[in-house]
Amino acid sequence: MMNQTHIHLLITHLPIFGSMMGAFVLLYGIFTKSIQTKTAAYLVLMVSSLGAIVAYLTGEAAEETVEKIQGITKTIIEQHADFAVFAIIGLSVLGAMSILGLMLVALKSVHEKAVTILTFLIALVSFTLVARTGYLGGQIRHTEISSVNANANNTTIENNKGKDKDD
Repeated sequence: MMNQTHIHLLITHLPIFGSMMGAFVLLYGIFTKSIQTKTAAYLVLMVSSLGAIVAYLTGEAAEETVEKIQGITKTIIEQHADFAVFAIIGLSVLGAMSILGLMLVALKSVHEKAVTILTFLIALVSFTLVARTGYLGGQIRHTEISSVNANANNTTIENNKGKDKDD
């Protein structure tokens, strides 16, 4: 049965890819002046925001799970959790702006274009925040992307170059 840790690991990719994809779709909608494209982008961005909320709410359970694993440092967990606060704020604002944008599109408001451009910019910032959060989260278990471990692995590889198994 899936627990909150499994859900956290599965859902964390949604806000990363969704915010990026939603931003590109919204940009396309801005240039083509397509109401349908902007609407689709707003829906993608709202789903991304909801995914971020789920990821954030399940993060504590995931933290409790990985704290028990040998070799996991508390520092990287805390960096990930601390940066997640910025990401959830950004994606929450993005979700609210997407709802506002949808409403203004439906009402054919004169403010719709300005809100669309602002939402696009917020999507870019939100993507940056959530991508950084994901990168920090990945360092918790994916030691191949950890800068400390990558340097240690490169040193080991360099030290072993040219040596035969018989040495």
